[in-house]
Amino acid sequence: METKKLTFAFMDPPFENERTITFFRILDAALDQGADIQVFAYEGAAALAFSLQKAHGNSVHHRDEVQEAHPLTKDWIAALQNKAKQLGVNLEWVNCGLCVDERGVNASIPGCKRGSPADLWRYASESFNTLVIGTR
Repeated sequence: METKKLTFAFMDPPFENERTITFFRILDAALDQGADIQVFAYEGAAALAFSLQKAHGNSVHHRDEVQEAHPLTKDWIAALQNKAKQLGVNLEWVNCGLCVDERGVNASIPGCKRGSPADLWRYASESFNTLVIGTR
């Protein structure tokens, strides 16, 4: 059976709403089905893979950084990359370079590349299907 390639364009920034978690769950499920994944992170989503994200405590609840266990989107992406590698499928992640520059989030985790909307066009042209998850 030929591996299907799926493209996702995502636009939401980290930590702002539940769409981000749902997006990561969809990617995880697609990997479980053996799909090759291509992600184009546009607008605020260009910050999802920002390598300088830092966990923090919660003084209101009297929890330190370890007790709070605040998940970071860069760690979720790294976990999805590792899962893809273990399953023998591909997960390619491209951040929109214009969006990265606007937000000052140039430092990305390993395995994430800088690109342009032309990458989304290429991805969509190569894919079985494309899902665009826009903001409101």
